[in-house]
Amino acid sequence: MTQRAKKAATFSWLVSALLGVTEGAEAVYLSPNGVGQVLLYPYYTVREGAVGGVPGGFNTLISVVNAGSQVALAKVRFIEGRNSREVLDFALYLSPYDVWTAGIVPTADGAKMLTTDRSCTVPPIPAGGVEFVNYAYANEAADPAGGSLDRTREGYIEIIAMGSVTDPVMASYAVHTDGVPSDCATLERLENSGEIVGGLDAPDGMLYGSEQLVNVMSGVDFAAEALALRAFTAVPLWYPPGSIYPNLGGVNPKVSTVQSNDGAMVHTQWTGITAQSVDPVSAVLMHDQVLNEYVLDPGGWGATDWVVTFPTKHYYTALPGQVDLLVTGLFENNFSVEGACDSVRPMIYDREERRPVTVGFSPPRPGGNALCWETNVLTFNNSNLLGSRNAVSVPSPLPGGTPNGWMRLEFPRRTVTPIAGWTFDAHVLVGGATTVISRSGSVTQYESATYYGLPSIGFAVTNMTNGQMPVGDRVVLSNFAGRWTHRSVDRVTFGAVAAP
Repeated sequence: MTQRAKKAATFSWLVSALLGVTEGAEAVYLSPNGVGQVLLYPYYTVREGAVGGVPGGFNTLISVVNAGSQVALAKVRFIEGRNSREVLDFALYLSPYDVWTAGIVPTADGAKMLTTDRSCTVPPIPAGGVEFVNYAYANEAADPAGGSLDRTREGYIEIIAMGSVTDPVMASYAVHTDGVPSDCATLERLENSGEIVGGLDAPDGMLYGSEQLVNVMSGVDFAAEALALRAFTAVPLWYPPGSIYPNLGGVNPKVSTVQSNDGAMVHTQWTGITAQSVDPVSAVLMHDQVLNEYVLDPGGWGATDWVVTFPTKHYYTALPGQVDLLVTGLFENNFSVEGACDSVRPMIYDREERRPVTVGFSPPRPGGNALCWETNVLTFNNSNLLGSRNAVSVPSPLPGGTPNGWMRLEFPRRTVTPIAGWTFDAHVLVGGATTVISRSGSVTQYESATYYGLPSIGFAVTNMTNGQMPVGDRVVLSNFAGRWTHRSVDRVTFGAVAAP
């Protein structure tokens, strides 16, 4: 057994032990082995990047694998990165052990999805692909960030398992023979009539996925694994074609499990009168600090961008004039022309432990450093590797120091007064009854738990450009690229010990 497999098995055992002392309840948690019921892909892009100073457009390639023995039905959703508005979704049927693949490519004014995969989808995907749309943020649905299709060029992806098809006849329509599903047309009819729901059980949670940000002109491929959530639902989550559901707010039941920094298992209920439907998912994605490295080595033309995505942010923020929807105060602001900005504190260190007194994003924003979109790119010293329109620049650090190091991005607790007479603490999430199992096995019940920071996912990408190098009688491009998932520091505190 590999070290990763051992850690995953240990974590799963601890979760099972924890649920055993909480009357067997299910609880959503971050999958330690990357397999689950929900997949979150932190970033897609078809922007024009500048890898090694060479302009070139990105394409994004995605895959999802059904590693289980049952037919899986899932909602596939593409979400633009400014205000998390849907640009495309559909239902996908994956036969046992099947893989579905697709690509996101630029169009004249936006982006579209292409696939040659034969797995059944509802509605069917035409040979020419499906263009991303702006219906959810333009015209009657307009938000302050503008209705341009250009917004569809970058964002993130979520895939939510709606159920396992356990009716043998219904399942047979999705199963492949010689690489072709048996009867996609009948599955589409069952979807449109709603009959499919009679053949569904809760999803078995055997999905995993990956993505690749490919820039052909520059010869780079930033590959990433999708983050997976397990135990997201104990019941089927089917909705008819064309529905915006299910979404991350469909987590069922409303409980979460996380592992604290000291190794304890923390199980929290989210059923209070101020709770948001998505709180359990936010809890398992909460980070007080995000950590990763940067490389700006001028000797190798180093360049680094970070991606920081807040996949549950839009559940807590609202458009101007709708401040009554900010009921929990996890995020600081409603959405405006500048976005929904949240204060952050970047702390940069070089590789010799040195750091400046302060670090400021560029261009400087009134009110200090902030991340304002659902999907954000932090580009170090204007590297612009990803060519993002949702970017802020982290200026060249440490004059006189080494140009390589690491950064700690903190989400400090903030007291916010959006309107007179109403004050709340942002960057905290307060849950209800909580059970904690320590590493020694002792169990303590608390009346509440407070989670600090913001729910975030993402990674850093780095490129080293060495130009063209002679190889025999030829000249080849010499670029080297890498991607690193963000690390984190997580913080949870507990209220009064519950009465026995």
